[in-house]
Amino acid sequence: MEKLEGMVAPNFSLKNEKGEIISLKDFAGKKYVVLYFYPKDATPGCTTEACDFKAAHTSFTDLNAVILGVSADDEKAHTKFIHKHGLPFSLLVDDTHEVSEAYGVWKLKKNFGKEYMGIERSTFLIDPTGTVVKEWNKVKVDGHVEEALLTLKSLVTEGQ
Repeated sequence: MEKLEGMVAPNFSLKNEKGEIISLKDFAGKKYVVLYFYPKDATPGCTTEACDFKAAHTSFTDLNAVILGVSADDEKAHTKFIHKHGLPFSLLVDDTHEVSEAYGVWKLKKNFGKEYMGIERSTFLIDPTGTVVKEWNKVKVDGHVEEALLTLKSLVTEGQ
């Protein structure tokens, strides 16, 4: 699938950890959206990534951005993950993989000789007009949140 950068972001409406429906259109004209897809709650890489986003949460908020995590885990798993690590942002339930597929991150993965379908760690920065302004695929956790924050800072600074 081709990159979404420069294109209108696929719309979504997904339940968060509280069972509330969160839609991309909720933020239209108001906020940047940092939409990050991750494989599974409470796994080492996903925990590190979530905690890195937590540590930078205020900086993202100060730049008029909302952080949303997406995985195929259910509300209960998300709630447990959020409480355990004190995450200040919502995690969305994509149990049908519909949104992951729309963003091109539902991929064939290989691990220990086994093949299976799963989420490829990816982040999309969506501006208030609903356009994907930056896309990161096959994300390596180390330094990723800082890079996303710097990208957002430069966009906000250019826009002023």
